Order: sequence, then C-alpha cells, then structure tokens
Amino acid sequence: MRKLECIAFIALLGWSSAAFADQITLKNGDRLTGTVVKSDGKTLVLHTEFAGDVTLQFAAITQIKTDQELHVSTTDKKTVVGPVTATDGTLEVATKTQGTVEIPSGNVVLLRDDAEQAAYDKSLHPGWLHGWNGGANVGFSLARGNSETTNLALAINAVHPTLNDKTTIFLTSIDTNNQLATPSTVANLVTSGIEYDHNLDPKIFGFVALNFMSNALQDLDLRSVYTAGLGYHAIKSATTTLDVLAGLNYTHETYSNGPQVMPATVPSTFTSYGVTNRFAALTLGEELMHKAGKTTVITEKLYIYPDLSSGYSGQYRGEFDFGTVTKISKWLGWQNQFTDLYVSNPPISAKDNDVIFTTGLNFSFAH
Repeated sequence: MRKLECIAFIALLGWSSAAFADQITLKNGDRLTGTVVKSDGKTLVLHTEFAGDVTLQFAAITQIKTDQELHVSTTDKKTVVGPVTATDGTLEVATKTQGTVEIPSGNVVLLRDDAEQAAYDKSLHPGWLHGWNGGANVGFSLARGNSETTNLALAINAVHPTLNDKTTIFLTSIDTNNQLATPSTVANLVTSGIEYDHNLDPKIFGFVALNFMSNALQDLDLRSVYTAGLGYHAIKSATTTLDVLAGLNYTHETYSNGPQVMPATVPSTFTSYGVTNRFAALTLGEELMHKAGKTTVITEKLYIYPDLSSGYSGQYRGEFDFGTVTKISKWLGWQNQFTDLYVSNPPISAKDNDVIFTTGLNFSFAH
C-alpha cells in the first residue's frame, strides 16, 4: 500500500511540474514543456529540464501556452506583458491592465521572459564601466643585415553605445626607426581622441570631439582640435551605417625644429623653438561601416578641415582612412589599415602628404 502511495505521489509531482510549465505544440504533433526564454519571430528558445536550451522554428509551432509572463513586442513598437496563449496564428496576452490583447503572429517581433527583458533594458542604458566593445590592432616588423629597422604599429578603438548616445575613444601609434649607420626616425605618428554623439531624433545627432596628433616627420609636436557640430544618419541598418557630419573646430598646433611656410598675416607665435598656431576651422566629414558577410567589417572615413581665419585663406587639412578586419576566431582577426594625411601648409622641410599602410592582428573585446 505504501509503495502505491509513493508512486502516486511521484506521478502527482510530475503532473504538477508539467501543469505549471510552458507548453509548445509543433505541427508534427510533438509537445515540449519547459520555459520560453525568447523569440525573434523566426526562432523560439525553450529551456527544458533535461535537454537544456532548445531552439525551434517559429513557423513550425502551432500552439504556445505559458504560465509565466512574457514581454511581447509588436511591429508597431508596442510591448504588452502577460501569460501567452497562441493558436491558429493569433497570440493572446493576458495583461493585468488591458485584459486579453490579441496579436496576429505575423506582427510579433520579439518575445522575452523577465530575465531576458531585464538584460535587454540594461544593454540600452549600460553603466559607464559596462557595454564597451572594440579592438586592438598590433603590427610589428624587424629587419637585420643590410638594414636595421624596427616598425611597431598599435591601434586601440573602444565604443560605448547606448539607446540614445555613443562614446568613441581611439589611439593609434606608428613608430619606425633605422639603426644602421646614422640612427634616424623613419616614422613617428601618434593620434588619439574621444567623441561623444547624442541622438536628437532617429536621424540627427549632435557631437563633440577632442582630437590630438603628433607627427615627428612634419615637426608637429602637438595638434589639438576641439570640435562641436551636427551629424546625420544617412544609412543605419544592421549591416551598414553611414554618417555625415559638419561642425566648427578650434585648432591649436605647435611645430618645432624649423619654420613654416605661412603668410605674414597668420596669427602665429614664433619662438626660438618653432611656431604656434591658433585658428578656427570647419569640420566636414563622413564615416562608413559595412559588414561584408559574416567575418569581415569594412570601415572608411573622410574628413576635411578648411581654415576660417583670414590668414589661412585657401588652406586646409584632410584625412582619409580605409580599413578591414576579418575575423579568424571570436576574439582574433586580421586587420589592414590605409591612411592618407594631407596638410596644405607643412614645414619647409616636410612634404604635404603622408600615406601609411599597416597590417597585423586584431584582438577584439567586449565588457
């Protein structure tokens, strides 16, 4: 008698567990029980006790019945919350405030349980120390024998996106030296900066930026550029983004080891160590990002800085960058970067154009 009672008690527990679990019915008649985690309208993830997470094709599902509340997002950008019953192409959501809301299956964009919704909400408004993603590029070459040169190229880029804004930080460094006979610097270029973008509406955003550059071959000790302006999201999709930007900037630059070719009216400060320039300029630019397939990301940007001060009429700077990163694994990739820097008024001993190509490994990160 006691044995029968134990069997009945175990059966009752099993029935109770199934009764309070989410249930999915497929077109072939199979029934699965567990906990609905999320769905993007194409697939549905069901967490089961013994098989773990199971991914199902949403089109293969004929019925859904949940005991837990789900967050249901629709094509008209509305979200309703409650237990879900779905059959015959219609979802019924038993909300606490609106009663039962019926939604055609074709209008369902996302389903999320409480944990997935909380994680999503946090991703839209991450703290300053969370939500960063980016990568570090490293390239190195060494030559010995008839030449003794070393070349080290480093680049770090980090982006902190939220629902309405984005912060970008970058640092690049190229250092090439020749140690044969008379030691000399072949290239020594450092650039860095930070930019903050804030969306004013879905298409228009405001931005402020600080940019710094040092270029030994042009005798440029430091150029500081402080910019503010507006941008336009010309293209913004999952695979391609194109932004157009325009603004004003204040430039402060210091050259050493040689005079600059400048008109007498230029508001410059000359010392025994070189020349310091301060002037206002326009910032005109565009930035493109495109995901080519599953493994390669292409980036391109072009900026032109026409000088506005009277002594700088017709003078300007320009910068063009083109790069690719092809993933080898989740965190490792191969990167190529082409950069063209132009200055219309370089020092007498320097050329007006620097072309740089680097290649090496890319280490991606997310935090």
